[in-house]
Parts: sequence; C-alpha cells; structure tokens
Amino acid sequence: MKYNPQKHHRQSIRLRQYDYSWPGMYFVTICVREKECVLGEIIGGEMHLSEWGKIVHELWDEIPNHFPNVSIDGRVTMPNHGHAIIKIDHARRGAVAAPHTAASHNGNMGGETGEEMGGETPPLRPTLGQIVAYYKYQTAKRINALRGMPGVPFWQRNYWEHVVRDELDLNRIRQYIENNPQRWHEDQLNPIVSPRPGGTAAAGHPQAGV
Repeated sequence: MKYNPQKHHRQSIRLRQYDYSWPGMYFVTICVREKECVLGEIIGGEMHLSEWGKIVHELWDEIPNHFPNVSIDGRVTMPNHGHAIIKIDHARRGAVAAPHTAASHNGNMGGETGEEMGGETPPLRPTLGQIVAYYKYQTAKRINALRGMPGVPFWQRNYWEHVVRDELDLNRIRQYIENNPQRWHEDQLNPIVSPRPGGTAAAGHPQAGV
C-alpha cells in the first residue's frame, strides 16, 4: 500500500515555535506499540536482534538514500524501542535554511501531521517529523509483510525527540546509545522495571531531567 499523507494525518504536539527542518542534530526515541519486546532480547549486556529487530536496525542505513541531506550519526535497537541521532544538513543541497526560531528543545514528544509525514517523494527540506514518519512507515510495512498483518499499527503513535545543543550534549548521547544494552535492567522502557504504561525516561537518559 502506497503511503498517503492525508490518510495518515496526525495532530502535532511538538513545539510550535521550533523549525524542525532546521539543520542540526536530533536524538529520537520510538517505541513499539504497547511496548512489546519483539525486536530481540538482551543477553549478557548485548542486544540480540530478532528478524523484526534487524529490519528496524538496518533500515536507518536507507534514510540517506531517501533524504540526501540527512545522515544517521548513531543508533541502537532495544527489545521494544529504538534510538537514533539524526543529522539534517541542508548545505548538501545548497538550500537556503529558514530562520532559526528556537535555540534548543529537550524531551519533547513529537507528533506527526500530514505536512510532516514522509511520503514516497522526499521533500527538498524535510522536517524531523517527515524523516521519522518515513522510517516508521517503511519498517512497519516490511515487518507487517513478514507477520501477514498489512496495515496493522506496529509503532507507538508518537516519538520522543531532543535537539542536540552542543558537542558535550552530543557526546553524552553517543555514550548513552553505546551503553544502552548494558543498562537495560534499569531502563524505564523495560516492562520489568516499569510495568506502568507510558513510563518516563530512565535515569541517565538524555531526555530525562535535561
């Protein structure tokens, strides 16, 4: 089924004053629907990907093919969620960036509107919402094909995002991604740690208390 931005319209709950097509680096977190641990399991502090988890992990490599001005600085796939550092750099296309309307934003839960959703044809200046939506759509489509459940929601509706402020912030997030599997036992997205629906970010998470 071809992606239809109108059909997949969502109400945005992002910061309205921030231009999410602005060049920069963004740390995002997306969760499996109902936070089911279907992407693999942590064994001995290492993530062992399931067949679905491999799709989720590897499809980040295809993002620059669809959005030439976007690259992935780092990513990690966990049993029921994934993190990635997304870099938007319009200089690659020689585009003129829009005025920067905000310095940074931390721990915002991003929504997806029809304007933000990533379609089959990439926009000249993609927003963060379009990039994440395209990724979620493509991964869900491939996973649903494997499980014989076309059109069934796979991901939680929204996503968490954090605008990377500086080099120190970036290095902290990179370290968090690298150490994430070893800290699964204390991750608030781990159903054993936090059985409550919609748990908050874990201690030490780049989006917690920043």
